[in-house]
Amino acid sequence: MQDLLNEIARAMAAETERGKVADYIPELAHADPQKFAISLATVEGARYSAGCATTPFSIQSISKVFTLTIALGKMGDALWSNVGREPSGDPFNSIVQLEHEGGKPRNPFINAGAIAVVDAIMMGHEPKETLAELLSFVRYIADDDSICFDHTVAASEMAHRDRNASLAHFMKAFGRLRHDVDKVLGTYFHQCAIAMSCQQLAHAGLFLASDGVNQPSNIRVVSPQRARRINSLMMMCGHYDASGEFAFRVGLPGKSGVGGGILAIAPGQGAIAVWSPGLDEYGNSLLGTRALEMFAQRTGWSVFGH
Repeated sequence: MQDLLNEIARAMAAETERGKVADYIPELAHADPQKFAISLATVEGARYSAGCATTPFSIQSISKVFTLTIALGKMGDALWSNVGREPSGDPFNSIVQLEHEGGKPRNPFINAGAIAVVDAIMMGHEPKETLAELLSFVRYIADDDSICFDHTVAASEMAHRDRNASLAHFMKAFGRLRHDVDKVLGTYFHQCAIAMSCQQLAHAGLFLASDGVNQPSNIRVVSPQRARRINSLMMMCGHYDASGEFAFRVGLPGKSGVGGGILAIAPGQGAIAVWSPGLDEYGNSLLGTRALEMFAQRTGWSVFGH
């Protein structure tokens, strides 16, 4: 497996087309498009990495998997009264569907849906308390207390929040948000600004590969049924309006972020994290997607059969 990751890293280093680094959050524009990392954490406890796998990066929308997990733990199926479970088919920051569908976001992984999830987990608490709970959870599932927020990225997002603020105010107008919009947004931007390396991210995703059990502590994080449902949402909605293409090419549940990371889950096998800051036209890591496609082809890992 180490040889395979080394081979993938060499292949990605040779790629000339590397995508475009996100610049609508100015702080993310500083990322080096030449960087590439891949890490695999298996359910048996093995760890493999290639590239700059210990370099932290802004996980952005990958964090939505973790807030969804917390929200389902707190609210169960009541969460779905304010957030849907359908692919959007629209860009991640689109406002169009909200207007047609009464302010209810299509799924928890587009921006509007993730903002609604943050509102749900706040439960009357201040942003600082909610963020402390989130960071504690991420550190626990990654088994690493060094994971932190990148406050510079969070401030950059807050300074360029107009589109997300529009989504939040729109939902608030439909009675979909209970908390103050600025507090919800402040929490959301810090959530997206969690900085993790591929090694940490792969470890954090392991509970979704092992029926909801955290490895190696063997403590249950979520029920097997809930782990399957989170994975199914990642498969259908994890790559915005390119989710179908990712399922077609890779065949694994995955969640991307505009920081260039992707977390993919191979149920029963392991969790794979990749990072390359250059994005494709849909906001997903260009080389990260290619690397995962290569990995899935070589290993035969797919939820659609071997």
